[in-house]
Amino acid sequence: MPMLAPTTSAELADAIAGAAADGTRLEIRGGGSKAGVGTGGRQTAVLDMRGFAGIIDYDPAELVLTVGAGTPLAEVETLVAAHGQMLAFEPFDHGPLFGRPVGAATIGGIVAAGVAGSRRPVMGGVRDHLLRFEGVSGRGEPFMAGAKVVKNVTGYDLPKLMCGSWGRLAALTQVTLKVLPAPRETTSCLVRGLDPRQACAVMARAMGSQAEPSAAIHIPGRARGASLTVLRLQGFGPSVAARAALLERLLGEHVVETPDAALAEAIWGDVRTLAPMNDGRPLWRLSIAAGAAPAVIAALEPLGAQWQMDWAGSLIWLCFDGGGELVRRTAAGAGGHAMLVRDDRGVYAGMPTFQPQAAVLAALETRVRRAFDPAGVFETGRFSDLAPHLDLAHAD
Repeated sequence: MPMLAPTTSAELADAIAGAAADGTRLEIRGGGSKAGVGTGGRQTAVLDMRGFAGIIDYDPAELVLTVGAGTPLAEVETLVAAHGQMLAFEPFDHGPLFGRPVGAATIGGIVAAGVAGSRRPVMGGVRDHLLRFEGVSGRGEPFMAGAKVVKNVTGYDLPKLMCGSWGRLAALTQVTLKVLPAPRETTSCLVRGLDPRQACAVMARAMGSQAEPSAAIHIPGRARGASLTVLRLQGFGPSVAARAALLERLLGEHVVETPDAALAEAIWGDVRTLAPMNDGRPLWRLSIAAGAAPAVIAALEPLGAQWQMDWAGSLIWLCFDGGGELVRRTAAGAGGHAMLVRDDRGVYAGMPTFQPQAAVLAALETRVRRAFDPAGVFETGRFSDLAPHLDLAHAD
């Protein structure tokens, strides 16, 4: 498979324009940590974006960071941590899910995939922290959108459009992110033995209280009564202690434990890497309405599904090799959608990675994608989400 490795916007624009002219498809790739997402699609040339790496501008006092899109996520996190700051949306590296070491992910890939961790319900996602970007469209045209100051952002909010676009609109070369101060102290409160319905009730009560957890998860146990419901509190020391005491009073009918630092780190580490979900079966990501998780689990667990909840129950990670349409119907019935994240064995060969949309929304998305990429340069078939008659390369 040919590989192109531009290092300047001009080289990138020439490569994309050339591909558009001769009908070549290009797969945009940073560290390759998410290369296993999707069905693989057609044989394409790889557009290696790691040449766009490096810190461009960082002003800790203004909480604004500008970096090349090919900069490793680990490098970005190390830099801001050295100044007592963080990426508030808590991104994570998909690499271990596909047999790659931690550290492959680039910040551009994180933005393009819209990756956000357990703080997402409280702090927002990537789209809430991306201020500005530069990139090259499928037309081979460099462009930029957004601004380094939030109040200066006017017109179409293209930064939000880029988040979660998975490299199907443009190749990002530079991103500007809002960063936030890191919490001074972190502690966790743990309740054992809850079933999914009880866990969702506990998480909802906690998240709606003045205890203000930064994250809430539920991990089922292999043995009866071995489940863990964990709430994370972050902030200044006295505030964290007071809010932990409030949680204990609020959840008075349950025994609330404070795990030691090692156990808490292991729990949140497993949630961040999804290590317990790496059992070789297809992995699904279900985004659903708050409070709907128990019904989803009741429908799929008896069929062999392994699962864990994040985002206070609004996100379910699911290992399942049963009917894919059943997963999607169940997610839709719960007010959400299901993404097929990993399918190494081809159990669901040909199934779209993303939940199919209603016809009117699918047509709108197609028009947007045609506007950025009229020749279909970035349409590799990787996500199996375009019907043949909507193939951008052959559309009128």
